[in-house]
Amino acid sequence: MRNVQIRHVELTDYSAMQQLFSHPQVYRDTLQLPLPSLEMWAKRIKEMPAGMHNLVACIDEKIVGQLTVEANQRARRRHVATFGIAIDADFCRQGVGSVLMATMIDLCDNWLNIQRIELTVFIDNLAAIALYRKFGFEIEGTSPCFAFRDGQFVDAYHMGRIKQSS
Repeated sequence: MRNVQIRHVELTDYSAMQQLFSHPQVYRDTLQLPLPSLEMWAKRIKEMPAGMHNLVACIDEKIVGQLTVEANQRARRRHVATFGIAIDADFCRQGVGSVLMATMIDLCDNWLNIQRIELTVFIDNLAAIALYRKFGFEIEGTSPCFAFRDGQFVDAYHMGRIKQSS
């Protein structure tokens, strides 16, 4: 595995984010639409809502992955976070996702007081499901016709991880 550095997204990263999410393999496995604009990414980075932490993975200063974790702001769900992750197609299966996941879990467990992390993943995204299981996530349910992708509806799993008490 190459040396992966994790940092928070910066305002100047909007072009790299747009490029990352423009790849068909990336947007296919997210809820993003094809052909994202630079303006949309600049606005998304600049106007990040409360409770949102946007991390990027860099190799040799190139953004090769991104993970956004959002701590729920509702009073009775402040112990819960959700996240989404995307890895540059040229850097899949090289450990980038594992480094992002480990960083996010450390942030949630040790700094944000998050007890439960949730996610939704398309049922045919086997590499992502394996990554999530590696970090202790379990399938908790299935949503048929969860999203529309490539001209058809696709199902999704709901997965969760509850922090182990020390």
